[in-house]
Amino acid sequence: MSPTANSRANAPFTIEPIGPTIGAEIHGLDLRRPLDDATFAALEAALIKHKVIYLRDQNLTTAEHVAFGKRFGDLEVHPFRPEGEFPEIMVLDNHKDNPVLSTDVWHSDTTFRECPTKYSILRCLKIPAVGGDTLWADMCAAYDGLSPVIRKLLDGLEAVHDFQNFRALYGKDEESQKKLRRMEELYPNPTHPVVRTHPVNGRKVLYVNPQFTLFIKGMNEGESKALLELLYEQTHVPEYQFRLRWRPGTIVLWDNTSTQHYAANDYYPNRRTMERVAVIGDRPFYRPA
Repeated sequence: MSPTANSRANAPFTIEPIGPTIGAEIHGLDLRRPLDDATFAALEAALIKHKVIYLRDQNLTTAEHVAFGKRFGDLEVHPFRPEGEFPEIMVLDNHKDNPVLSTDVWHSDTTFRECPTKYSILRCLKIPAVGGDTLWADMCAAYDGLSPVIRKLLDGLEAVHDFQNFRALYGKDEESQKKLRRMEELYPNPTHPVVRTHPVNGRKVLYVNPQFTLFIKGMNEGESKALLELLYEQTHVPEYQFRLRWRPGTIVLWDNTSTQHYAANDYYPNRRTMERVAVIGDRPFYRPA
């Protein structure tokens, strides 16, 4: 497929859509060079429209990666990852001696926060010859694909979220449990709408995920579980998905509001190394039509 969509008359780069509703490759930008305001605005607009955008052969340093991320807003420091020279950087370095914790579960980043991640920006440092792809699901299309009956049922529902996967990092000893209780105080279970309204384009987004969502408020356990399982299945629809084959130097930006993602765990004992920055988001809301 040849680059289409935006022409250079509209932006100083071209956009090659990969899927009908999600995924596009950006051509003609070198992110090591400063972006003027117009170029940056066009890039962010492409991100909102296509939900996931990627650029090849972007050999940024860690410092340049952080600086690029800061163009989009304040960056998160992930609470469950050790800090280094650049605390905004989350290193995802997985191999036979350091298996993944839970990135091979469909999720939207940090919905255990009151204000979950807005954008995530992931840079590939090392990838096996085979395996290690990442998949994204378009959660606007996932919502639109539900029947009117289910959409009406979801109207105004709220769900409780928790950092449940990261609880595995804490042992049963007293000191570990003390640290866990401290994290529970810092990140009490937030309530988010089951369907959130996108703050930029106003679209409805299915906003529950199996990694962080505990239950739907106002339902008994069986009802909540059954409805959540039905909604989780929406990420599995191929027509809603985009899959990326990584190469070193590839950098991907995704709109964490309108997508979920899944890192395929199919490359052990080989090594897969990524660095990520994440932009702090706003509190999710639901605005009826």
